[in-house]
Amino acid sequence: MRGLYATTALAMLLGCGSVTAPAKEQVAAAKVDAAADNWAVKTEAQMTDEERFSLLHGFMPIPLGPFANPELQAKWPKDVIPGAGYVAGVPRLGIPSQRATDASLGVTNPFGVRKGDTATALPAGLAIGATFNPELAFAGAHTVASEARAKGFNVLLGGGINLVRDPRNGRNFEYISEDPLLSGIMGAEAVRGAQSAGVVSTVKHFSLNSNETNRHTWNAEVDEAAHRESDLLAFQIAIERGKPGSVMCAYNLVNGHKACGNDHLLNTVLKRDWRYRGWVMSDWGAVSGADFAVKGLDQQAGEQLDKQVWFDAPLKAMLADGSLPRDRLSDMVRRILRSMKANGLIDAAPAPAVDMAAHAGIARQIAQQGIVLLKNDGNALPLAANVSSVAVIGRNAHVGVLSGGGSSQGLPPGGWSASIPVGGGEGAIGAWRVERWFAGAPLAALREALPKARVGFDPGLYPQDAAALAARSDVAIVFVSKYEAEGFDSPDLSLPGNQDAMVEAVVAANPNTIVVLETGNPVAMPWRDKVKAIVAAWYPGQEGAAAIADVLTGKVNPSGRLPVSFPASTETLPRPAIPSYGTPENTHVTVQMNEGSDIGYRWNARQGIKALFPFGHGLSYTQFATGGLRTDGTTASLTVRNTGDRPGASVAQLYLVSRGGKAMRRLVGFQRVELAPGSEKAIRMTIDPRLLADWNGAGWTIAAGEYRFALGDSAEMLSAPVAVSLKRRVWSD
Repeated sequence: MRGLYATTALAMLLGCGSVTAPAKEQVAAAKVDAAADNWAVKTEAQMTDEERFSLLHGFMPIPLGPFANPELQAKWPKDVIPGAGYVAGVPRLGIPSQRATDASLGVTNPFGVRKGDTATALPAGLAIGATFNPELAFAGAHTVASEARAKGFNVLLGGGINLVRDPRNGRNFEYISEDPLLSGIMGAEAVRGAQSAGVVSTVKHFSLNSNETNRHTWNAEVDEAAHRESDLLAFQIAIERGKPGSVMCAYNLVNGHKACGNDHLLNTVLKRDWRYRGWVMSDWGAVSGADFAVKGLDQQAGEQLDKQVWFDAPLKAMLADGSLPRDRLSDMVRRILRSMKANGLIDAAPAPAVDMAAHAGIARQIAQQGIVLLKNDGNALPLAANVSSVAVIGRNAHVGVLSGGGSSQGLPPGGWSASIPVGGGEGAIGAWRVERWFAGAPLAALREALPKARVGFDPGLYPQDAAALAARSDVAIVFVSKYEAEGFDSPDLSLPGNQDAMVEAVVAANPNTIVVLETGNPVAMPWRDKVKAIVAAWYPGQEGAAAIADVLTGKVNPSGRLPVSFPASTETLPRPAIPSYGTPENTHVTVQMNEGSDIGYRWNARQGIKALFPFGHGLSYTQFATGGLRTDGTTASLTVRNTGDRPGASVAQLYLVSRGGKAMRRLVGFQRVELAPGSEKAIRMTIDPRLLADWNGAGWTIAAGEYRFALGDSAEMLSAPVAVSLKRRVWSD
């Protein structure tokens, strides 16, 4: 799973390695695409209209809404697998049913409808983004897809590409980063990894699903150029490189039109400009009219969550009166068929057996590489081999590790060690607002990793008790957490439950205090300057406890880099308060995306703001020297050397820092590299020209002038820039 696909992809994306293998792969892929197109045309021509319409809508086969009736469930087709979605096939033509599962971070089992069915639970999407490792994104997605296929599913509702525009968004933990290049490349490899297992993968949610507050009625207004240069560019890169079988549109509105019925987004951008050949699938409950079909939507999913099955009787009426052209109906069907054929769903062989132990190893590797060492004063970490006493403090550190909530919620083989209702669960998805803690406790993992030390525990319910344990220990490790879930945003960046007071009490009692964050977003840290070390573990997945212990004890040298900026405060954000937060569900709100394409670190650079911890930041137990930058604006070469005494990994980061004399900040290249002490590696990167350009309304323009590039340890810690003069260049997508 980490062989030819990942190796050639990494070489192609970052400009290093063989140039012949990607060319051969592209030729082979073109043949598969051509064969799929031909098969789709021939097969669609043999279909009846009833069969055509049957492919355009499907239901959610779980006891929900009208399907809560056992008598109706008894009428489900025999090949239904309880899960996210089902679309009937056409057996006489060899077209199988589509059986979809939510699969952002593992194969889900919503509401436990498949009794006892578990699956590998990967770390959060932000943890995968923090690895800056496309091969690992591929491997993680292949893991999920192979398990899904073994369970009988053939469509994966993963591939979250949305950029982190607001660090309070409750669904950010599913996504990858705030940067279009990182999200696009990592997302593409996730799609490739999933589809290499013989399933269809989506990318989602197209586009600007930046907050969960009033997500069905949130109207994101954005300038076309800014949209093309940010969120749309992330999707474009992921689609070009990953070739997902389907694109899932979003709940929200974009410039006044529902995303799933947005003619400009779906017909103009996606299908005309990008020449996308797969099908557009709705999000569940996102369709409010049959006319969405002529505006670019190809399939209505989760139909019982809409007011009616728009893509059956109403669409048939539109075909009869001519408002749905027959060639558009054929196009909808052919798009679905060609993606099913291209990704192996037609005449699929039996699913191969899965190796759950190997999959657990991949989950652990993602957690290890995704953990970010934010601060390490006085080399507080790794823990000294001769440490004699350790205080482990924090709610549920003796129970497990936290996971995010919603449709991505996993149920790993070890199960949930705790399920705690959060409260405030009103609305359509309030039942999801339950903290799930994966089995595998940091306390037990640390006791195993430090067999000679006395490792005590306090839950942190009372700061005085936590401080007393810390005072009689050599070192205190405080675990803090913040639960995030689909459908809900956080009002601010604070840690809930008086956890800041607990940290303050502990560090006052023992200055040798280390804080471990289990969060789905950046958080505020009023105690940052007082503690010795801070570790961002995100939601670390089923193997998270072991991975955290690996990093704290030095078994693993941390190499994660922040895929999102940690803001200094909410006042530095483009929107200090979330528009319409606290209003009744489905309150209409129009939000001006005044940051445009300058999201996260780009906004900070534009405004002259320093982050609490910037994008790209991450420390190591060794030291690296990156230099020798040479570039012509198309490619760049540099060297990375491990100047310390431990083996480790660094992430080389290349930024555009000015254009035509105007300061700016854009990541234009990255590569993770592992090095032994004293060794160095030459790196070559290819720069996507769109990252240097402006959208001109019909294509891209690189203005003539001077462009300056710099290497970065983060988006804020940069080397001396290298200047290059570029000629004017104009091209279309």
